[in-house]
This record gives sequence, structure tokens and C-alpha cells, in this order.
Amino acid sequence: MKVIKKVLLIFIVSMMIITSMAVPAFGAVNDAILDAAIKDTAAYMYKTVSNPQVGSIGGEWAVLGLARSGYYVPEEYYEKYYATVEAYVKSLDGKLHDKKYTEYSRVIVALSSIGKDARDVGGYDLTRALGDYDKTIWQGMNGPIWALIALDSGSYPMPQNPEAKTQATREMYIQRILECQLSDGGWSLFGGTAAATSGDRVSDPDITGMALQALAKYQDKPEVKKATEEALECMSKKQSAQGGFSSWGTSNSESCVQMIVAICELGVPLDDSRFVKNGNTMLDNLMTFYLKGKGFLHTANGNGSNQMASEQAFYGLVAAQRAHQEKNSLYRMNDSLKIKGMAEAAAPGSGLPDKNKDITYRPITLPGRTFDDITGVHAHKNQPAIEALASRGIINGKTENRFDPEATMTRAEFATIVVQSLGLKPVSNDKFADVTFSDWYAPYVGTAGSYGIVNGTSETTFNPNGTISRQEAAAMVARAAKLCGMETETEVGMIRDVLAQFGDYVKTAEWSREALAFCYNKNILDQSDLEIRPNDNILRSEIAQMLFNMLGSANLL
Repeated sequence: MKVIKKVLLIFIVSMMIITSMAVPAFGAVNDAILDAAIKDTAAYMYKTVSNPQVGSIGGEWAVLGLARSGYYVPEEYYEKYYATVEAYVKSLDGKLHDKKYTEYSRVIVALSSIGKDARDVGGYDLTRALGDYDKTIWQGMNGPIWALIALDSGSYPMPQNPEAKTQATREMYIQRILECQLSDGGWSLFGGTAAATSGDRVSDPDITGMALQALAKYQDKPEVKKATEEALECMSKKQSAQGGFSSWGTSNSESCVQMIVAICELGVPLDDSRFVKNGNTMLDNLMTFYLKGKGFLHTANGNGSNQMASEQAFYGLVAAQRAHQEKNSLYRMNDSLKIKGMAEAAAPGSGLPDKNKDITYRPITLPGRTFDDITGVHAHKNQPAIEALASRGIINGKTENRFDPEATMTRAEFATIVVQSLGLKPVSNDKFADVTFSDWYAPYVGTAGSYGIVNGTSETTFNPNGTISRQEAAAMVARAAKLCGMETETEVGMIRDVLAQFGDYVKTAEWSREALAFCYNKNILDQSDLEIRPNDNILRSEIAQMLFNMLGSANLL
């Protein structure tokens, strides 16, 4: 009997030890780590996307993550975003894109997350486009997937579209997804469609994850349930030993995010045995891309954070946290924020009360304008700013498809974009001997000079082809900000306090310090930078970001 009791005692103690060593609910990423990462990334997102625009970067995904995270953000942030969307929709007469109907879906999802009705945005019904089946599915699997996610996010009824060749139904979108499922159990962008190529024959974790997200609410349908189980089995096999996923041969954070969101939408635990490899969950893998205070990397060997990866990783973390806290999933939004509207806020583009009367708002005239060398695999951290200015005709590329973000900018080029950004009327003058009336930039230099935005290098010369240093750019942007009605005068003590945080502040010229302090204080320049680098030539991408930040603060975007 004593032997039995002893054996039983050993067994109980052994089980206690094993239990104490068991992997926690999120593998190595426990609640405290997850909560800290969400708070840190939310703060980064709120700072980085301080003026969200309509766009796949610096817009809807950042708004979605913040709105669903529970992180405190002033209501004015969402109010201003909604006003921006409203102005954007009105400028396009409600037609966001001819072919890419995911433009509608993305905006609908973000609006639903802040409690706004996408059926009345400036008098336009954004859901109406999704009633056109043929146009929605033109983008491959992205079309029907995001149509379902968008419509279900706000529990919208299926919109009727009288102009559609084929009126869509939810069932049609579900069947489209099911009929395109690949033999391995997953999905690819064009797999199962007439546009499929050899690369579409193997499932992709990004598309498969998003397809599962769209199908999550329809698990009561036997054919959907069957397809879901097949896809989960497929993705379990594709999961790496590190717990992540690869797309196009490269392990990346975004693929991991889409599968995290998928199983959270489905109600599958993150530590489900099918998705734990060598003790690593998908969340463990996602956190290997995390940079404290700087967002997330796209790939593990990436240099610096990637804005697209950061925005997706952020809402992936939020999805995981909501699942663990047993809250509604990311896209089940009957618990969304309830933003009242813009009753007391200034209309976007109206500017500040004390702005110069000659300054005018530059509306979007080239929606969707972008460049090959700042998007996709070349995604640039300043992409949202560049696209926002380019869509308003404020800044151009070096060629039609190339922006050349790392190139320097001449004094003449700067004078041109700052005049265009403020909507000032270009007028030539004979102030500078080295700027002739036949020069293309003469009207812009003349105008920038007459408003005191730029100075000459002497009483009679401008040096139009000379480059601009970072401290010179700060001084010029500060002058432009003053014209916009911003208070640029800064106390000596604050100038010292702001600049002293940078190790090279002693290298700044005395004349530039007030302007630099103003730019850092107003987040026109990024205070998280380690150095000012005052004498370095400023880059085209940096100028775009500075002007974007300034125009946002001046309510001219």
C-alpha cells in the first residue's frame, strides 16, 4: 500500500512539474509580452500615421488596428480621418476606382471599425459597388474575399447595383471562393480563374488566410466547413519549423499575420496543435519581426521597420489579443467605436484661422498616383506622404513611374513643390540674376521668394541648381508653416530642450535652431531620429514627408 501511495505521489509531483513547464497559451509570447507589444506598436502607429489618408499604407489598416486595439486615441483623430474620407469620396463623385474594387472594401472595413455607415459617405453609398459581381471578381480572389469581409464587418445588406451586368449576392461570392480552391486545399490570387498562371497552382498563405477570414462567418454551411478544414490542414503542412509562413519563397511577417487573423476569426486557438511547430506558435514567429518603438520588419533580414508590415502586424496582434480576451474578433464589429462626426471640427482643407489669404487647398486630382520604386518590394517608409502629395499634383516623379526617393533635391525643385503645396499662384520676378524668365522654375522661385519662404544665397543670386541641407529645409518649411497660420516662434529654453536630445545639435547653425526646434516639436521632423545631420543634403522622400506633416498640421490635406 505504501509503495502504491509513493508511486502515486511521484506521479502527481511529476505531473505538477510537467504542467509548470507547459507552453503558455501563446507559446513564448505570454499575455504581458503581447500587451506590451500592442501598446508600443499602437503608440508608434498613432505617431507615424498622425494624419491617416485613404490608402493601403498610412490609412485604413492603421485606423482599423487602432480602433480595434482599445488603445486610447482622441476621438478627433477618427473624426478627421472620416472627414478626409468624405472629402476624398466627394472629389471622385463616389467612384473610388474603375477596376480595383478592394478600394471600396478597404475603406468600408475602416469606417465600420469606427462606427460609421459606409452607405452614406458624403451622400455616396460605398457598398453599392460591391453589388457588381463581375467587376468585383476582376481582381482575382482578393475581390470576393474582401467584398464579404467588408459587407459583413458592418452587417450591411447586400447592395443592389442597377448598373451591374450581374447582380451579386453573398452566396455568389462564397461559391466563387469555394470553386477556386486549389487541389492542395489552399488558395492563390488567380488560382482557379481564367487568369491563372503556373505560379497560381500552389496555395499562398496570404490569400488562403484571407479566404478563411471571409468564410469564417459561414461555417454552418457544410461545403464551407469542409473547405475550411482542408485549408487548415494545408497551412499546417506549410507552416515552418519557426512557426511562420513563406510567400513567393520568402518568410515574412505579413503571411503570418493573415493566418493569425484567419484562425482567430474561426475561433481556433493560437496554440492549436496543428499550428505549433517545435514549440513555436504563429504569434511567436510574428514577434521575431518586432522592433520595439519602430514597428515590424517585412523580412527577418530587413533593414529597419516597414510601414506596410507594421500596420498588418499591428492588427494581427490585436486579433490575437481579442481572441485571448474572448472579445469579438477583429472583423465582427458590432462592438465598434462610435464616432459622432465632424459637427465641431473644421472641414478638411479649410486651413487654420490665421493662414495667409493666398494659400489654397490642393484637392486630389490624380487618385491612386504612385511610383514603382516606392511600392511593392520597393515599399518605402515615406510612401504614404509621397502618394498623398503626388495625388494632389504637388510633387512629381523623376519619370512617369520612378520617384527616386533617395535622390537629393535642388533649391529650384524645393521652391516649386512648396509653392504648389500651398496653392500659391506662380509669378516670375527679376529678383535673382541667375534665374531667368525662360527657366521652367522661374515662376516658382519668384513666388517662393516674394512670400519669404526661400532666400537667395546672396542679394542677387539664388543658386537654383544647388542642393538643400536638412537645416535649410527646416528653415524653409518653418516659413511656409508660418504662412499657413502655425505659430513658429519658440522660446529659447524650449529650443535648447528640444535640440539637446540630439548628439550633433552643436553642429547646427545658429540661424536654423528655432526652425529645427519648431519642426521637431510639431513632428514635422521625427524626434525619434538619433541625429539631426544638419549639413546632410535632404532627400526627395524626406522633403515629401516634411511637407506632408506640415500640411496635415495646418489642416490643408
